[in-house]
Amino acid sequence: MSYPGYPPQSGGYPQQPGGYPQQPGGYPQQPGGYPQQPGGYPQQPGGYPQQPGGYPQQPGGYPPQAGGYPHQAGGYPPAAGGYPPAAGGYPPQAGGYPASAGGFPPQAGGYQQPSAGGYPSMPPAGGGWGAAPGGYGAPGGAQQGYPGGPAPNQPMPNYPGAPGAQPSNPGYGGGVPSNPKAPAISKGYRGSIKDFPGADPLRDVEVLRKAMKGFGTDENAIIELLGSRTNKQRVPMVAAYKTTYGKDLMHDLKSELTGNFEKLVLAMMKSHAQFDASELREAIKGAGTDEACLIEILSSRSNAEIHEINKIYKAEYGKTLEDSISSDTSGHFRRLLVSLCQGNRDERPTVDISLAKQDAQKLHAAGENKVGTDESQFNAILCARSKPHLQAVFHEYQQMCGRELEKSICREMSGNVEDGMVAVVKCIKNTPAYFAGRLHKAMHGAGTKDRTLIRVMVSRSEIDMLDIRQEYMKKYGKSLYAHISDDTSGDYKKLLLKLCGGND
Repeated sequence: MSYPGYPPQSGGYPQQPGGYPQQPGGYPQQPGGYPQQPGGYPQQPGGYPQQPGGYPQQPGGYPPQAGGYPHQAGGYPPAAGGYPPAAGGYPPQAGGYPASAGGFPPQAGGYQQPSAGGYPSMPPAGGGWGAAPGGYGAPGGAQQGYPGGPAPNQPMPNYPGAPGAQPSNPGYGGGVPSNPKAPAISKGYRGSIKDFPGADPLRDVEVLRKAMKGFGTDENAIIELLGSRTNKQRVPMVAAYKTTYGKDLMHDLKSELTGNFEKLVLAMMKSHAQFDASELREAIKGAGTDEACLIEILSSRSNAEIHEINKIYKAEYGKTLEDSISSDTSGHFRRLLVSLCQGNRDERPTVDISLAKQDAQKLHAAGENKVGTDESQFNAILCARSKPHLQAVFHEYQQMCGRELEKSICREMSGNVEDGMVAVVKCIKNTPAYFAGRLHKAMHGAGTKDRTLIRVMVSRSEIDMLDIRQEYMKKYGKSLYAHISDDTSGDYKKLLLKLCGGND
C-alpha cells in the first residue's frame, strides 16, 4: 500500500496482496519484532486510530514513542531501503489530521480537547476535530495555529459540519465548524476616556458644588472634571451629591447650564443603559419617530445591554420597550425592531463557513433571485445570527452574487425597512465605520443634529472612539476632532473634544 506523498523506494515495501512479504533490502523479520500481519495498515477515515491488523506491540519490539507518528529520536531508526523520514510525520490523509511534533495521540472520532475558559467545545462529527489545547486563537494573545497544519489566517480544510435539526433551519452554531474563526485579536482599550486614578465621588461633588455655587457658573471646572472621569466614576456622583448636600445633582445642573452643553452634561451623568433608554423614549414619543436612532441603539448593543435597557425602560416609563415600538411603527420595520429588542442574538464566537454559505444562499433566494422580496428571511438571519457569523455571510454573499448585501437590500426594499436593514448590515460589518458615518451625517450640511452627535460621542467614548476616529479620517479625509471644532462652539465644543480625545 502506498502512502500519498511517499515515492516508492527500491528495497522498500511494495504493495503485495495480503500484507508485507520479506523484500530484499528491507527489514528482515526478527525474532520478537513485528510479526507479519494480514492486510497491513488499512486506511481509516478520520485519522490514525490503531486498528486490528496493524502492528501490535510485541515483547522485544520497538517501544512506542510519545508524540504520535513523526520520526523521533529513539524511535524507528532509518534503514537503508526503508521509508526516508519526513519532517512532520505522515502527510495528511483524506479526512485525517496533519501530524505534528509532539502531536496528539490518536483519538476515536477525531481530536477533542476542551479547555476551561476557552471557546465552547463542539461535539465531534464524523472525521471532525475539536479545539486545540488552550483554545484556538484565544483573545488577548497571539493567534495560535494548529501545529503541523496551515498557518494562521490561512484556509482550513473544509470538514463537514453536523447537519441541522431541521433542513429548513440549519443547526446554526452547532456541529463542528468547517472553518472556525476566532474573534479579532483585541487591540487593547480603544476608548478615548480612561479611569482617573484615585477618583473619589465625595471629593468630585465638592468641585461641582463649588462650580455651581454663588453668582455664575464655572463651566471650565465642570468640563475638566467630567471630561476626565469614566461613566462608572461619574454616575456615583449623583448619590454622593445628595448624600453630601441633600440636593439633586441633575436638578442643579439643569438650573445652572443651558442649551446643548446642558444636554451633553446630563447625558454623561446617566449610566449607559439609562441614557439609551431615555434616547429610545425620545425617539418614539411625540410627533414622528426617529427610526435611525432606534436602529442605531438596538443593532449595536449586546444582549446583556439590551436586557438592561428593557428593564430600565419599563421601570422609568411604565411600558415595555416592545409595546412602545409596536404602537409607534408598522410592517416589516416593526418586526425588525421587535426582533432586535429581544436581545437574543447568538453571541458565540465560532463561525461555520458551510452554514454561512447556506445563509448567503437563503438571502439571495429571498431577494435578488425572487420575484418580490421575502423580508422575513432577512429578518430571521440578520437579527438572530452572531456578528462573526454574519460577517462571514456578507463575504460569502458578495463572492456568490458579485454585489454587497446592502446594495441588494437597496434594490429590493424601500422606506424604513430598507434603511433599517442597511443600517444593521453596516453596523455588523464594521461598527466603527458605521458610527463614523453617523457622526459625519450629524454634522454635514446645514445645521447639526446635536442629539445624534451627543449620543454617539457619549456612548462610544469608552468603547471604540479611537477606531471611529481612524475610520472617520480614512473615509472623509478630515479628522473628527477638526470637524467637531468647526461645527460646534463654546463649552459644548470643549466637552465634546474631551470625549473625542485628540486630533488625528
